[in-house]
Amino acid sequence: MKDGKHNSALGAAYAATRPDEVAAIYDSWAETYDADMSAAGYRHPTICLALLARHLPRGAEPLLDAGAGTGLIGEWLAITGYPQVEALDISQGMLDKAAAKGVYAALHRLALGGALPFANGAYAGIVSAGVFTSGHVGIEGLDELIRICRPGGVIVLTVKNTLWQAGFDDRIAELEAQGAITRVEETRPYASMPGEADTVPSRGLVLRVGKVQQGS
Repeated sequence: MKDGKHNSALGAAYAATRPDEVAAIYDSWAETYDADMSAAGYRHPTICLALLARHLPRGAEPLLDAGAGTGLIGEWLAITGYPQVEALDISQGMLDKAAAKGVYAALHRLALGGALPFANGAYAGIVSAGVFTSGHVGIEGLDELIRICRPGGVIVLTVKNTLWQAGFDDRIAELEAQGAITRVEETRPYASMPGEADTVPSRGLVLRVGKVQQGS
C-alpha cells in the first residue's frame, strides 16, 4: 500500500472504495511494483528509514512494517541493524514478494483501519510508508498503531497533505494533549515521487508513544 500516481494501478487504488478492491489491485501489480516505483523515484521508504534510525535505537525489536508491500523497507531494516521485523499488508500478492526476500520474521495479511489481532505494546517500533493516503487508510488507522506500540516506542509514518488538512493534524494534536503520543519530528512536505507530475505532497512524522494507550 503506497503513495503516488505512477500508473493506472495506483490511480485505481486511489479510487477504490472497499478493502477487497485495493487488495485485488495490488495483487495484480505485485510483479512489477518494485521496478515501477524505482522508476518513479519513490522516496517514502528512504525517508521513513532515516527517521526511524534517528529515533529508535539499533537492535530494537520487534518492529512492524505496516503496509509493507513487497518489502522495500524490510530489506533495508535488516541491513541497518533491526533484526526482527514483521510485515503487514492487505495484499497477499505483495506479501508473497516480501516473503521471497527473506527478511521478515512473520507476515500478516490484514487491513489497517480496524482492530488488529496484536497485544497492547507488542512492537518496539512501527513504520508505515505511503499508507495514510487517498483510497487507502485515513486517521481511523492511527489509534490501533498507537495501541500496539509499546510506551517509549516510535511510530514513523507518512501522511498525504489531503489527509493532513482533512483532520489528521487535529487528531495528532488531540492525541498529544491526551499524553498518548509526542510528536518528536515532522518533516516539511515533499513529493513522494519526484519523477511524476502533479504528485500531492506528503510529510513524514515520528510519534513517540506515551503511557496512555488507545483501546484495550
